[in-house]
Order: sequence, then C-alpha cells, then structure tokens
Amino acid sequence: MSDQGNNNQNISCNPFAALFSSLADAKQFASGQKPPQSSAEPPCSQSESENSVSDSVDDNDDSVAEISRSFRSRQELCEQLNVNHMIQRIFLITLDNSDPSLRGGNGIPPRCVYLEEMAADLDGQDWLDMDNIEQALFNRLLLLEPGNHLIYMTSCSTVNLSADRDAGEKCAIPYLFACYQRAKEEVTKVPEKLLSFAVRCKNLTVSNTRTVLLTPEIYISQNIYEQLLDLLLDGFSGAQPEEVVEFVEEVIAGLLSDQEVRTFEEVIVPVLDIFQGRVKDLDLCQPLLYSYLDVLLYFSHHKDIAKVLVEHIQPKDPANGLQYQKTLLGAVLSISCLLKTPGIVEGHGYFLNPSRSSAQETKVQEANIHQFMGQFHDKLHQVLKNLLQRSGETRHLLLSWLGNCLQANAGRAKIWANQMPEIFFQMYASDAFFLNLGAALLKLCQPFCRPRSPKLLTFNPTYCALKDLSEEERHNRNVHAKGLDKETCLIPVPPQQLVESAQSYSLLTENLILTQLTMHLGFHRLHEQMVKMNQSLHRLQVTWQEAQRTANPMSEQFLEQFERLMIVYLSTKAATTQPAMLQCCLNLQASMAALLVQLGMGNQGPEHVALNFPLPSLQNTMLCYIPEFFAENLGDFFIFLRRFADDVLETSAESLEQILSFITVFMGNVERMKNPHLRAKLAEVLEAVMPHMEPVAPGAAQPIVFQRERVFCSYRHAPQLAEALITVFVDIEFTGDPHQFEQKFNYRRPMYPILKYMWSKDSYRESIKYLSKIKILQLERDRGEWDSLPPDARREKESSLQMFGQLGRFHNIMSNETIGTLAFLTSEIKGIFVHPFLAERIISMLNYFLQHLVGPKMGALKVKDFSEFDFKPQQLVSDICTIYLNLGDEENFCATVPKDGRSYSPTLFSQTVRVLKKINKPGNMIVAFGLLADKIKSHADRQQQEEETYSDAPDEFLDPIMSTLMLDPVLLPSSNVTVDRSTIARHLLSDQTDPFNRSPLTMDQIRPNEELKQRILQWLDKHKQESLQLGPSG
Repeated sequence: MSDQGNNNQNISCNPFAALFSSLADAKQFASGQKPPQSSAEPPCSQSESENSVSDSVDDNDDSVAEISRSFRSRQELCEQLNVNHMIQRIFLITLDNSDPSLRGGNGIPPRCVYLEEMAADLDGQDWLDMDNIEQALFNRLLLLEPGNHLIYMTSCSTVNLSADRDAGEKCAIPYLFACYQRAKEEVTKVPEKLLSFAVRCKNLTVSNTRTVLLTPEIYISQNIYEQLLDLLLDGFSGAQPEEVVEFVEEVIAGLLSDQEVRTFEEVIVPVLDIFQGRVKDLDLCQPLLYSYLDVLLYFSHHKDIAKVLVEHIQPKDPANGLQYQKTLLGAVLSISCLLKTPGIVEGHGYFLNPSRSSAQETKVQEANIHQFMGQFHDKLHQVLKNLLQRSGETRHLLLSWLGNCLQANAGRAKIWANQMPEIFFQMYASDAFFLNLGAALLKLCQPFCRPRSPKLLTFNPTYCALKDLSEEERHNRNVHAKGLDKETCLIPVPPQQLVESAQSYSLLTENLILTQLTMHLGFHRLHEQMVKMNQSLHRLQVTWQEAQRTANPMSEQFLEQFERLMIVYLSTKAATTQPAMLQCCLNLQASMAALLVQLGMGNQGPEHVALNFPLPSLQNTMLCYIPEFFAENLGDFFIFLRRFADDVLETSAESLEQILSFITVFMGNVERMKNPHLRAKLAEVLEAVMPHMEPVAPGAAQPIVFQRERVFCSYRHAPQLAEALITVFVDIEFTGDPHQFEQKFNYRRPMYPILKYMWSKDSYRESIKYLSKIKILQLERDRGEWDSLPPDARREKESSLQMFGQLGRFHNIMSNETIGTLAFLTSEIKGIFVHPFLAERIISMLNYFLQHLVGPKMGALKVKDFSEFDFKPQQLVSDICTIYLNLGDEENFCATVPKDGRSYSPTLFSQTVRVLKKINKPGNMIVAFGLLADKIKSHADRQQQEEETYSDAPDEFLDPIMSTLMLDPVLLPSSNVTVDRSTIARHLLSDQTDPFNRSPLTMDQIRPNEELKQRILQWLDKHKQESLQLGPSG
C-alpha cells in the first residue's frame, strides 16, 4: 500500500477524525500541516502505562501527529485513547466497529459488545470516555442478547470461549461484578494520571448494581435477586470470597444511602425468600448446603441484613408452632437425616436395605452423617451467635422469635401429642427442627458449661417466675421465654417468700432457660420414640423369624415392615448420637447438676461452695423457681446415654461426680424436690450411670466400666447416697393411687441392681445399715421421749418413722429382684422390717406368695415355659423362707404373722416345709423353718385366746375401722372420730385424708384421746383380774 493510502487509512481509523464534518476535511486538514522534525512533546512511552496507546497509534504517522497537535498535545491524545481502551477492558463494550486488523493489539480486549445504537446516536464517534460511559453501560445492561452483538477487537480470530462468555454475559449482576473485578485490577496497574478514571469506573459498577437492584422490573427475563444470591453462592463456594463480599458491601452501602425508590428491606427480602425456597430442598450430606450456610453466615454477620433477616422470620401467627418451621431459619433448622415426612421412607437417602447391610457399613454411614452434622451444627451456632451479637435490636428480635416459638410448640411435651401423630405434625415444628435448634443452643452455652465455672452462679432462676410482662418490659428486662410461671417447680414457693426479681436478666440466664426448654420439647420425644422403635423391632424380628420357621406367607410382609422401621430407627439414632452434640449436652447437664447442688445448699454467692452433710436448712431458696423439666432433662439424657451411647459415660468421670452429688442431694430430700415421681426417676439415673456388671450376649464385648467403677468407689458422700436411695425406695409409697402397684414396681425396678452393687462394696454396705435407726426412733417414741420435743422436731420424728414404715407395702406385685433384695437386706438389717407398721405388710405379702407357690392354688401358676416369663418359683420359695428365717428371731415379727387373716394358716407353713424338701433345700434350713412354724403357731393360739377374752369389750373401745380393741386411741380433728393410732398411721401411708370425710389429714394433726385411753386401760386391768379369779377353767 502507498504512503498516501496508509495515511488515508490511518486518518479514517483515528478517533479524532470524527471531530471533522467529513473524512475529506480531515484529510485536507492533515495534508496542510507540517510537523517539526522533533516534537516538543515526547511520544507516549511504555513507562506511562503498560497498555499505552503508543502501540496503537504510530509515532511516525504524520497525519495523526498533525491532527493531535491541532487539538491538544500528544500526551492528551494518549490519555484519551488510554481511557477508551481502559473502558473497553473493564466493561467489554465499544463504539468502534472498524476492521480489527487495522487496530493495534496491545491493551484491547479480544471481544467486546458493540453498542450499535449508541454509536449511531453519537454520529460516528467511535471512542468511549468518562462523559458517555454511564449511558454506554446503561445501554449494555438493557441488551437482551449481548452475545449477538460481539465483535472481534483484534486481528486474532482464534476461538476464545472464555472471552465470548465474559463479554456476552446476559445477567446484569454477574456482569457488573466481573466489571468491578476488572476495574479493581486496572486501579492497581494504570499510571497515576488514569487512576481517578479507573476508580470512577469501579464506582460505576457499584452504582449501577444498586440501580439494577432498585429497578429490577426494567431488566426483562432476568431475576436480579436470584443473580445476587448466586453471586454470593459462587463467591463462598470459591477460594476467595473476599472480593464478592467487598463488592456486595459497597452495593449495600449505596442501597442504604438511597431508599427512595425501594427500601433496603424490599431489596433483601426477595433474596431471602429465594434462599429459603432453595435451601429447604437440600440434603444434610449435600456439599452445596454448606455454601448456602456460608451465605447465611454472611447475612447474619452483616448488621443491616441481619436486622432484615430477624424481622422477616417473625411469623404472621406467633401462636402457630408449625409456622416457625416455615420461616427461613426454620427451613434451615429442619434439615436432617430424619425422615422429612414421618412414616414415608421412599426417597429417604439413608440406611437403605438395612437387613442386607453389614454392621460395619452401617457404622461407616453413621460416621459420615455425624461428620456432616458436626459442620452443620457449627454453622447454625455461628449464625445464632452472629445474630445475637450484631445489635441490641437484632438480639431482641431473635430471642423473641425463640421465646414465641417455644411457647407455640409447648404442646409437643403433652402426652396426647405422641398418641395422635397426624394432628401433631399439622400443629408443631418437626423433631429435626428441635434437635438442630437444641444443638445450636447447646453450643451457645458452652463458654459457661463447666461445673465449677463462677459464671454459672450468675444464673437467676427468678426469671422463671415472671408473668404478664408487656413487650416493652420483655425488651428492657431481657425476658423472652414465656409461660414458665405455669411450670411446676422443684418445690412450691414458701408462703412467706416474696419473688425478688431482677431489673434485667443476663444472656447467660436466657441461654440456659431457652436451651433447657428446647431440650425438653425436642430431645425427650426422640428418646421415647427410639425406645418404642427398639421394642417394636424386637417384636417384629421374633415374628418374622417365627413366620420363616413355619413357612408363613406373611414373612415377606413382616420383613418389609422390619426394614422400614429399621431405616427410621437407624436414622433417628444417627441424628441423636452425634458425638460433639452429646458432649455439649453432657457439659450442660453436668454443669446444671453442679448449679442445682449449689442452689440446694442455699449458696447464692459468687463462688462455689463444697458439698457437706448435713445440708443446711433452706431459707429464701431459689429452688422454688427451678422448673422440674431442668431435672427431667438431666435424667432423660443420662438414661439415653446408658441405652444408646454407653461409651460416652466411660469418658466423663468428672461429670459423673457432679451427677452423683446431684442425686445425693435431691433424690431422698423432699424439702428440695417435692415430686416423688421425679425423685424416683433419679434412681433410674443412678442405675444408668453406675458400673454395669451384668453378663453380655455370647460374642459381645464386655463394656468398659473402669472409670465409672473408680468414681463410684471413691465417691466421698457414699453414705449419704445410700441413704438417699433407701429414702426414695420408701417414699415411692406416697406416689399416685395406693393401688398402682405396677407403677411403683417400675419405679423400684432400677433400684435393685443398685442395691446389689452397693451391697458388694464395703463403703456402701455399712451405709445401708443405717436403716436400723427405725428401731431407735420407735423406742424413743414409745418411751415418751418425743413428748418433750418442740413441735417441729416431733413432726420431723413422726415423718421419719412414717417414711420408713412404707417399705413393706409391696402386696401382690413383686419380682425375683424384690424378694432377692429383701433376702440379703434382712440378713443384717432387721429393725426396720419388724416395725409394727411394716411387719404386717411384709407378712401379708410373704404369706400371699407362699399361698400361691405352695398352697392349694399353686397349680394356677403353672405355665408351659417358666423361663419365657422369667418366673422362678423355686427361687421365690427359697428367698421367702430366707426372709422368714432372717426375721424369725424377732418376737414382734412372729407375733404379727398369725394376724394375717387373709393368707395365714398353720397348714401353709407345713406345706412350705414339704416343698422345701421337694426342691432339695439344705436340711438345716428345713429344720429351722419347721421350728419357726411351731413358734408362730403358738403365737396364733395365744392370740386366739386373747380375742375370746376381749370379745365382750364395749363398742366404744373398738376401733371403728378394724373392730379391734384400741390400745392408743387418737382423735381425728375434722371428723371427730376416735381410731387407734396404728390404724390411722397405716391408712395415712397410702392416703393422706380422713377416712370418714376425705378431708386432708397428716399424722401431726391427730390428738391423743387420753380420757378414753385411761378407761380402756382400767377395763383391761379389771378384765384381767376377773380372768385370774375365774382361773383357767373360766
């Protein structure tokens, strides 16, 4: 090409040629200019900019130089062209559609979107500058298919998919973010003269993103809010999310400064709704879930988004428990390995085909679930922590949400809820929701969950007594849990004690209460479900095996039922046994045990006090504000560990010491825990944490109990623990209806292995013998030593005697363990069992069993297979005879045996001797029992004679209930009826009411009828003298 041709071509490509009315004018102007040989202005150098225009504008091109000098200096021209190229590199747009082979290659992006309409409007201007970039960017964002407007910017025509994708990006938000990234890069590279232009370009990306979010309706076929969420998601999925966060932070700052078109909330809420719609369908073990949780973490960390978030999750109907699950936070909390739809295993992704999976495969899958659960709970905890820390308003809204949620779901703890699952799932949030909420709250409690932490003692139980607070008061005083004033507490509030509530409550107090309430509503129900499923699985397995053995066509159906239930069971077990969650719960419950012991000792100071006995009397106690579910949660958790995660107990020696102290203080102390059912449950807790030595199935590993054995044997309050156990063993008689024998047996069942274990340890064995104190109490009272005592001291003596008097009330429901326990206890402890009140009860029970085991009714107990029902009649007969022989030296006991008019007869004991011979018992035992039978018969003959002697006693001397001669008549205050003291004492053991008018009655209310007693004694003396005068013949 000729020089003239080159010159013409260069002029046509020169952006400043557009300043002339035609190309011809530009050529004419250029031809009339004579540039000097050496320019005063130095050419643009590479040092001025890495992407200098010197490569795209030829320094030797005279026509360019002439035009440049006519309008501005060479530097100004370079600067303008550099700005144009920089804008092209940042926004990937251009107004220049000339032949790419005629452009310089350096500093120009390979692809750009050609803004044809704008180029036409500018009448041929083919460069971008800071005056037209805003319009150019706006036009670019409005293009429906920017990929259709791509042009090559360089002569290289090689396929470049990355360049095509970047320049042709259809979505506004990711495009602007990419521009932001490129602008940031330019800021670090351009010379100082261009720095302000690069910064302006970066700011333009932010301001246009703000505009896009404020006017999303302009961008047809685009979901702007989805794009923002996806941008965050991609950022947190990548290696460096900081750039995305920086960009979004700048955009948010712009949104907050300009809320005329749309408020900040109106922009963020659609993003939150999209987030919720997506996350509810994700799976616990799906890696994508954790990117979404990182986005949620960002939301919770940003002060302004966090406020919108907690406002957005408030349900329209706060009283509807299920509505909380349908919020964004509720949707996240509902993610679990539990079944999404109860009873529907189809589509469930865990523990498929359990009967065909090996134990190792099941264990690996459970470990995998636990690993994901650990990450999940960590992120949930951090979300809640962020929301609590962002601002006072955000914290108040979150705690209000939690408090309202727990109150709306309080029905989960009702008995009927478990019996009506169809209604339950329509009214309340799911088990998964509460399990995950509990796990997150447990983590929030960990900073102060150490048994000896001074922070624990700042817990203020009066929080639970507050009621009828306005929303403003709740906000100001930090009281967000509701309905706690209706909960039953460990003890009633003493009549004279006033509630001294605090002006404001700490976050520690709220955390503890909200966590305990969540555990009460969530974990307890899952525990019950697992126990029931365990039992059902055992029954199904037996049924299926029997069906297979008999070729029953139903066997396949039984197997299918077993498979479905096993999937549910294994999923539930995996969800409830996540190691980190169990450890957090263990820390909490051990700390609560320590706290309750401190409150039980009356300690309200800042430092922990060592536990010592006897315990001080309670004054202004805080126990009356502690809901019973605190103790129920503690007990439930350790029983759960014993059943489903026994290995955790072996690694928790310090925690076990705290639990033993808690049980020692509360189990036998009605002044500190009134509910006898709850105190009886503590015996089950004690059985759960004690060392277990029972034989295991063949091939199974013996559980390791070394640490538990060490803790039990070295426990310094062993005597008091044994005393508490025996006390609650007796106190069970006060529970429920006097005829609820099965319930009382179930309460006592866990106590038998504990007693056997204690009996094998010297430190405990000596302690159990304290029961002989009953004899001393009895003698003190009979000698009149109590009469001189103050009323309170006497009442305490009467209460102790009455309490010990319950032990014999077993009646018909008795097991091998019960009889066996009595057999070894009576070998060294006799006083309590021969107490007048107890002796007749024990005798009634023993005679009743003997009558059915060796008497005429013995055939009614025969079944096909004794072992199937764990029935051991020979052992029962042997143990009952052992009890008789152990107590047979006590005359009071022998004299009471014939008074059992229901089951005793002389032939009963002779039949027992016959059975002892038949079952090959030792000869010395048979001889001793025969001698005892003769001794008892002599008492029976003597009593028969006395009855005949006193048969003519006046009616007023006879007990109106028993029709026997009264020896210690007492007056009942409300009915004004006189009965014998022993009769009313026995009655009050089971029923604390006056038997004649059902008014409440306690032993300390009765009054001796001294006048009648003297008349009875005079009549007896007179009657005896008359009998002596008549002689034996009379």
